[in-house]
Amino acid sequence: MSNKKNQKPRNLDPFLDREKGRYEHPLPSREYVLQILKQQGVPTAEHALFKLLDITKKEEELFNRRLTAMVREGQIFRNRKGDICVMEKLDLIKGKIQGHPDGFGFLIPDDGSPDLYLSAKEMNKALHGDRVLVREIGLDRRGRREAAIVEVLEYTNTQLVGRLYIDHGILLVVAENKRISQDILIAKEHSLKAKAGQIVVVEIIQQPNKQSQPIGKIIEILGDYTAPGMEIEIALRKHDLPYVFSPEVEKLSAKFPKNVTKKELTGRKDICHLPLVTIDSETARDFDDAVYCETDNEGYRLYVAIADVSHYVKPNDAIDQEAFNRGNSVYFPRRVIPMLPEALSNELCSLVPDKNRLCMVCEIQFQANGDILDYNFYPAVM
Repeated sequence: MSNKKNQKPRNLDPFLDREKGRYEHPLPSREYVLQILKQQGVPTAEHALFKLLDITKKEEELFNRRLTAMVREGQIFRNRKGDICVMEKLDLIKGKIQGHPDGFGFLIPDDGSPDLYLSAKEMNKALHGDRVLVREIGLDRRGRREAAIVEVLEYTNTQLVGRLYIDHGILLVVAENKRISQDILIAKEHSLKAKAGQIVVVEIIQQPNKQSQPIGKIIEILGDYTAPGMEIEIALRKHDLPYVFSPEVEKLSAKFPKNVTKKELTGRKDICHLPLVTIDSETARDFDDAVYCETDNEGYRLYVAIADVSHYVKPNDAIDQEAFNRGNSVYFPRRVIPMLPEALSNELCSLVPDKNRLCMVCEIQFQANGDILDYNFYPAVM
């Protein structure tokens, strides 16, 4: 008669059936990994954990991916020896760093508890926005809860925009985002021959730690700090605004006709005879909606028309997904970052005098006193 002592460790996993349903070759569940680690009561070496969970040589790479995911999500933690520890037993706090221009920072805990102060010395280990584990170490001189960074869970800064300085032959970039107070060191071979004072885009190739500053390489030179329009170029990259459309979006856009075709008019009401006027002002960047109102025997008839984007953008296609990610167009004093590609935003879905445009219309019948008598929605051409 079999008992638990005679069973293989893998078979004792309470979530084994769930894992079998998900994977052809199931690994120990996260819950079971945590259970085994808690039973040990002390940090556990990786090879010892493999043995405890009966991990084979073929499974080691996949299982390491699971461990990496558990580290990233703050379930476990590797100490400086590389041993694996359970987060609950370490009394560590997980959260996101908020940097301050003066060099210090704060940890914003995930659990919503009060922020913890991070000294400038601690902030040398990470950058603004990074996700970290900290240990509370007491109160600072001002009575604030203070913490020390134990481990960086996720580096969120892979690229940044900043100004290049050359100090005694040493190249460094000062980030435009003032919450990033660390200078980025640049090797000469990674400078793209940029000149002091120019605005550049840097890719971080070595994240900061307590021994060294972050190191990067220049991947784009935007130009002189005082160049016209430079503030827009900086803002685009500083706030990570998507200003380039993907090849998939460009490929779909290239298939659109230059003008509305006769075939597209099928099933649409022709309202081209109406002298519609745009709602947008003369200085607006785009024109996509229009109105017309006339009197009749009942009172007033109002037509509200808007360019029919849905005719061109299909649910979940590349343009739809890109528009969803962008959320809206972004307007600068001398430039627009559109939500939709130019073929739509500047052409087919932009109202132009004496050119046909597909639209959706709401036609409303009002009484003279303003009460609505009737209304109707329909696709049209204007």
